[in-house]
Amino acid sequence: MDLGLKDRVYVVTGATRGLGNAAARELVADGAKVVLTGRDTERAVAAAAELGSNAVGVAVDNADPEAAARLIAIARERFGRFDGILVSVGGPPAGFVADNTDEQWQAAFESVFLGAVRLARAAATELDEGGVIGFVLSGSVHEPIPGLTISNGLRPGLAGFAKSLADELGPRGIRVVGLLPSRIDTDRVRELDGMSADPEATRAANEARIPLRRYGTPEEFGRAAVFLLSPAASYLTGIMLPVDGGMRHGF
Repeated sequence: MDLGLKDRVYVVTGATRGLGNAAARELVADGAKVVLTGRDTERAVAAAAELGSNAVGVAVDNADPEAAARLIAIARERFGRFDGILVSVGGPPAGFVADNTDEQWQAAFESVFLGAVRLARAAATELDEGGVIGFVLSGSVHEPIPGLTISNGLRPGLAGFAKSLADELGPRGIRVVGLLPSRIDTDRVRELDGMSADPEATRAANEARIPLRRYGTPEEFGRAAVFLLSPAASYLTGIMLPVDGGMRHGF
C-alpha cells in the first residue's frame, strides 16, 4: 500500500530516542523527509545522521516558546515544504501525589502540555489542506497509571485540546490525531518497570494483562504513527488510537 509519503516533510519532536525516534525512522523509510529534535545537539545530529540525507537533527526544548517557528522554518529551508508535525516528549517524572513537587509539575506543564500546545498552534497557522498534527500521548488518557501522577494529570488534558483542535481545523482540511501507547518496549518503560522491587515480575504481570501477551516494539508503534500521519489516513481526524496490544478493554 502506498501511503503517499514520498517527499512530504514532517517535524518530529523528542525523536532522538524512544517513540519519537521510531516514528521518524518509519517516516523516512516510507519516503518522507524529517526534521527531528531532541534537547541535546550531539544526539539530535547523530539520530538524524543514522537516517541519511532525508533527515536533519535540531536541538530544541519543547518548552521554548520560539521552538515551533524555528522548526517550521528549518523544514521549509532544508526541504522546501512543511506537511505535518508529530509532537512527542519524554515522560514527566514518576511519583505519587505526595512525591511530586510544584517545581516538577511546573516544568512538566511547560514541556509536556504548554509546549505541545504552542507547537500545534504554530503548525496550524502554517499548514495547508492535507496537513496533519499528531500527538504522542499515553494510555493514561483513558486510565491512570499508578506512580505516574503528573502524566495522568497532563495527558488527558492534552487529548482534550487535540479533540478541540480537530474540530477547529477540520473545515480547512487539516487533520489532528493522537496515539495512546501503553507498554511499548522502550528505555522509558524499562526504567519504569525497573523502579519496582522485582522488574521481571512486574513485566510478566503487565504482559499477562495484554491480550497479545507481550510488550509492543518501537517499530510497531512507529508504523501506526506513520499511517495516521500519512495521506492514506485522509479521513481520520480527532481520533485517539490506542497502540497497546489490546490492553485497554473498553470500547
